[in-house]
Amino acid sequence: MVFLLAGRLTAKCDVYSFGVVLLELLTGRLAVDKTKVGVEQKLVEWAKPHLAEKRRIFRIMDTKLEGQYPRRGACIATTLAMHCVNPDPKARPQMDQVLNILEELPSIKRSTPKQPTVPSPLVKSTVTSPHIKSPVHHDHPSPMNLTSRGYPLPAHVKSPQQR
Repeated sequence: MVFLLAGRLTAKCDVYSFGVVLLELLTGRLAVDKTKVGVEQKLVEWAKPHLAEKRRIFRIMDTKLEGQYPRRGACIATTLAMHCVNPDPKARPQMDQVLNILEELPSIKRSTPKQPTVPSPLVKSTVTSPHIKSPVHHDHPSPMNLTSRGYPLPAHVKSPQQR
């Protein structure tokens, strides 16, 4: 969609696409769902009103997660997705900024505050503990246990966390 409007592929198109994929992961919905009607058919259009108000963020989270995820991590991830799908390519973050934010998510402490704070995704937040695991990622290897190409490290190779 972004390519069709701009007429060329750029790194900012990739950031937008990543934002859509991140929204798919968070919501459990498809980017375009022909079984839905109107605004609900397009994930970004459906999610944007919820992403604009932090109290509504949790309404879009995948119900299959049954609330078993760090709320602060969900706020950060949804805010990041919102910035990635910004209609203005210049306002989208750089992919290295996205990566820095994503690398911090597994260390977010599990909490259920009544009104979670949503830090700006472009400002580095304080990491509370490097050993807390998010249940959202329990079936998947940690990014710290992957090679630079995304493949799992061999068992005998220590991740940067274990060194």
